[in-house]
Amino acid sequence: MRDNLWRRVKAFARAEELSLSVFAVIIGSLAGVGVAGAHTAVQWLHEVLFGLDKGAYLSASQMLDPVRVFTALIVGGLVVGLYTWGVRRWRKGEAVDPIEANALYGGRISLTDSALLTGGNVLSSGCGAAVGMEAAYSQLGSGIASWLGQRFNLRRADLRTLVACGSAAGIAAAFDAPMAGAFYAFELVLGAYAVVSLAPVMLAALTAPAVAKLFTHELSSPVLNIDLYFSPYDVGTFVGIGVIAGFVGIGMMKMATAGEVALRRVRLPTFLRPALGGLGVAVLALYSPAVLGAGHGAMQYFLVHAHGFTVLLGLFIAKVLAASLSVGTGFRGGLFHTSLFVGILLGDVVGLGIMALFPQLPVDRIVYALVGMASVAAAVIGAPITMIFLVFEQTGNIAIATGVMIGTAIASLIVRRVFGYSFATWRFHVRGEAIRGAFDISFIKELTVVKLMRREARTAGEHMTVAAFRKRFPLGSTERVFLLDADGGYVGFVITAEVHSAGNDETAETMPVGDLRHARNVFLLPRQNINQILEAFERSETETLAVVDDPQCRVVLGYVSEAHAFRRYAFELDKRRRELSGER
Repeated sequence: MRDNLWRRVKAFARAEELSLSVFAVIIGSLAGVGVAGAHTAVQWLHEVLFGLDKGAYLSASQMLDPVRVFTALIVGGLVVGLYTWGVRRWRKGEAVDPIEANALYGGRISLTDSALLTGGNVLSSGCGAAVGMEAAYSQLGSGIASWLGQRFNLRRADLRTLVACGSAAGIAAAFDAPMAGAFYAFELVLGAYAVVSLAPVMLAALTAPAVAKLFTHELSSPVLNIDLYFSPYDVGTFVGIGVIAGFVGIGMMKMATAGEVALRRVRLPTFLRPALGGLGVAVLALYSPAVLGAGHGAMQYFLVHAHGFTVLLGLFIAKVLAASLSVGTGFRGGLFHTSLFVGILLGDVVGLGIMALFPQLPVDRIVYALVGMASVAAAVIGAPITMIFLVFEQTGNIAIATGVMIGTAIASLIVRRVFGYSFATWRFHVRGEAIRGAFDISFIKELTVVKLMRREARTAGEHMTVAAFRKRFPLGSTERVFLLDADGGYVGFVITAEVHSAGNDETAETMPVGDLRHARNVFLLPRQNINQILEAFERSETETLAVVDDPQCRVVLGYVSEAHAFRRYAFELDKRRRELSGER
């Protein structure tokens, strides 16, 4: 009876679109609890390790005990290193990121791996490393969503939508910003906006902050209830901030992975690398405690309080270095919050520069700081619309949206044209994964030569005469014949009709059929994917290619036609289009 009921529930979940909205509310609730719990754990670690007052922000501290700072970061780094080493021995391979899951695995994420990654991020942020918790919040929400969807055996498209719901919930709860959370999911985790996913993603993004605030109010960033203004003269400055932010974002991403790559060449045990990074961050913290942690408290402090040019520029450099050291040496976390804080410092520096050069112009430094915040974050995270909504939800001021849109658009354009990656996709690239976004490209890896190949390949020796060929393969018997050398290796193919029309009867007795061959050195291998297949057809300029076992022996296994490859490719693309539009 219970099994029958469970089957009916699963069948309803698969068949009814409304079920996604029900799942979204559940996911938002669970993600809200998870985000509140992780944030509370990090705050507790800050209070214990650094001697903070209850509820005080680490990065907003004016003075910290240097002994505590060095101890927390070095010992904490060692703990993080041992934790990561233990996790990798237990769980082979890295946790699947939400973007990676939706691009390659149809939304399948391990909840255990997500929980372990979140634990590593809590330890890293808790000991003061300059990493944000947003990656963990997104991962945890997506892990919960994927686990729930897999339990109900949901369709691939629905599972991908639920993963987006989980990420939206995590980001929305982190900033108390439902619109920013939702568009984070659309831009990064789904890779596109679709009407069918709007309701569930928005419901998850609305539910998570509401639930999180039941457990902690510290997550909510206070809205800046102040009047913000800018003049037409500021538009050019916004463009300039966007350009600078684009190159700053590229620099941050490259620096974050450069340390990781460099450390691979050093004979230092992996579990010791975070301790080394912790030492470097602790040294930078002697300049200012604002470099520690994600920078949540420092963001609020530096938005409200004005500082001198030298202080801001020094902190800008120190924060970028601290974040690069933290991520590059193995602390778990991302650059979301760090990029927001760095952007505030950049905008403030530009504002002070404008005031110094043109003292007669009315300049609102907070406007520049907010434009810088959104622009650098858009460059690093790769989600400009998310940042526009985040600034709007954090300030409650729609007038600033114009400047933010200019800055984020320019910064995003610079990164796309000059670099071509967001921080997430750049890390995939460094790992060797060809992922540029969350678009479902799993079919590219799955659609291989083996699946497209036809095995009834006719063969003949390359030295066979044209006359002998005509007798063995009369017109209409086969369209093409693949030629073999003396060792049985592929050396090209001939078209039967061309052989029958070539030369006269006299030359046909002596002319080798190999003289009429096509695609001598172009062939396919069984494991090549559809992209490689289509590239091979473009290079060879032929309609058919042979499939061989390996490049050395070149034993013919079959062949693939260009028309068949294009039909299958178009079918898969249309299938993804129908999934995105909600067709069932």
